[in-house]
Amino acid sequence: MDLSTTYLGLSLKNPLIVASSGLTSNVENIKKCEEYGAAAVVLKSLFEEQIMADSNILLNQDDMYFWYPEAMDYVKSFTKEEGIGHYLDFIRNCKKNVKIPVIASINCVSPFEWTNFAKKIEEAGADALELNIFIPPTDMNITCSVIEDNYIEIVKAVNAQIKIPISVKMGYYFTNISRMAYKLAYNNVAGLVMFNRYYRPDVDIENLRIIGDNKQSSSDEITLAIRWIALLSQKIKCDLIGNTGIYDYTGVIKHLLCGANAVQICSTLYQNGIGYLEKILTDISSWMEGKGYSKISDFRSLLSKTEEARASFDRLQFMQKSIHAY
Repeated sequence: MDLSTTYLGLSLKNPLIVASSGLTSNVENIKKCEEYGAAAVVLKSLFEEQIMADSNILLNQDDMYFWYPEAMDYVKSFTKEEGIGHYLDFIRNCKKNVKIPVIASINCVSPFEWTNFAKKIEEAGADALELNIFIPPTDMNITCSVIEDNYIEIVKAVNAQIKIPISVKMGYYFTNISRMAYKLAYNNVAGLVMFNRYYRPDVDIENLRIIGDNKQSSSDEITLAIRWIALLSQKIKCDLIGNTGIYDYTGVIKHLLCGANAVQICSTLYQNGIGYLEKILTDISSWMEGKGYSKISDFRSLLSKTEEARASFDRLQFMQKSIHAY
């Protein structure tokens, strides 16, 4: 059974990519991911805030830097180099120890100074770079177009630094997801990860406090991504992959049927262990055999190639409401 696929121009032995998380924060875990069948890994993210804040913490500890600007510049440079240095070493060690593609990840909110580090990430050997971008739509003084333009500026700034492919981990807080996806693809984004799963605070009504215990996804969160992958896969020229609520082989197959190139998985591996990758792959092969498929391309995009299928994702809810109204 041929489970091979491609993503960001990379040849993958199967569609399972381990998402950026604590599971991909050390070399030993990444070796296990490869051993149990992962086709690629996205390294735990380096945060823009982390890079830019390290120097500020140190500078605030001593007033002398206020009087010696040249010392301030030195400390800023040194701490930033140290912060990125650990991440670059991590990339190099991963590339030495595994053969599968290693995708670096940066969590970012601006197109400014940090983008200069993208070149060093490429030089360290990363096969691609995933930009985990989120600009919170909470400021009423910032227009939708300004937020969208910031995404594009980040992409342009990074693309100016590197030649390896970049992907964007998209959120769903856009007035027009289709248009935003098109703009990212038009600006040389090779892949879109759908969707970023944000922190979801809840309320404890007994103790009257805010809680955040739902860090992992649930399987019912899968439908948002497969809808938009189905709607976009035939319209934009970049790879699409799902990221949330994929717990077993059925979630993987649903994404592939809707046009995804691959999927990123995380929560199910926390719950079932990294070795669960093997079962997912075995179950995909069994399903394909039962359906008479010998390779993924036999059925990928099957449910997004026709207008009738896309209409089901585009109009079904509206039709149901109309029916109930009469």
